[in-house]
Amino acid sequence: MPSNENGMTLTTGQLDAYLARIGIDRPVSLDLQSLSRLHYAHLMTFTWEALDAFMGWPSSITPASAFAKMVEGRRGGWCYEMNGLFGAALDALGFRVTRLCGGVKREELGDVAIGNHLTLRVDLDRPYLAEVGVADAIIEPVPLAVGPISQRGFDFSIAPAEDGWLRFNNHPHGIAPSFDFRADHSDEAAMAATHGWLMQDPGSPFTNALAVLRHTADGYVALQNDRLRSVTPGSVREQRITSADHLADTFETVFDLDVPQSTQVWDRIQVVGRDKAA
Repeated sequence: MPSNENGMTLTTGQLDAYLARIGIDRPVSLDLQSLSRLHYAHLMTFTWEALDAFMGWPSSITPASAFAKMVEGRRGGWCYEMNGLFGAALDALGFRVTRLCGGVKREELGDVAIGNHLTLRVDLDRPYLAEVGVADAIIEPVPLAVGPISQRGFDFSIAPAEDGWLRFNNHPHGIAPSFDFRADHSDEAAMAATHGWLMQDPGSPFTNALAVLRHTADGYVALQNDRLRSVTPGSVREQRITSADHLADTFETVFDLDVPQSTQVWDRIQVVGRDKAA
C-alpha cells in the first residue's frame, strides 16, 4: 500500500468504502481524467461545514478521523478534513500527493495566516492543484501555475505573491477571497497548531459564525448563521432560516447532513445573533 511522507493514507478497506461513498469505481489509470472525476465526485458528495468549531464539538486534523466522520457518518468537513480525506484517498490509489500548508486571507492577515488551510499538490505530467477544501471554489483540479481559471462560469486565478508564495484568488462571491500557498511548503505542525486555534479561540471566525456550503450542479448553496444563499454565476438568492425545524430540514434536504443536535445548533445561532446585536 502506498504511503506518503506524512503517513496520511487510507487502508484498502477504507479506500473501498470511500469510493463507494462518492460513487466512483477504482480508476484504471492515474491520470488527469481520473483525478478530475474523483475531485468532482468528492465535492458533489460531501458538504463543507465547520459545525464542530461553531459548537465546540471534538475535531481532529487526521484523515482517519475525517473518514469516520464523513464516510462512516453522514457529516461533512472543513479544509483539513475535506482535503485531508481526499488526499489520503488519492495517496492510497497511488497518486503522488503532497499536503501543502496554506494561508486563507494571508493577503490581509500576513504570515499569521499560514497553517489555517490545507491544500493539495498532485504530480502527474505536471503539478496540479487539487482543492476540495475551499467549499465554493474550483470543482476540478487545475495546473499549479500562474494564470486565469474559469470553471462553470466562475472566474478564479493563481497569481504570484511576495516571497515566492502563490495566491489562489476566489470568484467575487466566494466566502474566502483568497489563500496563499507554495508548491514546496508543507508544515504539519503549523496546521495542527492553527487547527487548535480555529477550533477553540474566541477570535476564530468559525467559533463565532456557522458556515456550511455545498456544491450544486450549477453553483453552490451557502449557509451563514441563519442566512441561506443559492449562488450561480449569474444570480444570488437569499432566504432566512426561521426556526430549529427549518434548520434541521435544511441540513437534511439541502446539505445532506445528519445533524441530530440541530436544535442546539439553532440555539447557538440565536446566542451569536444576540451577541452581535449587543
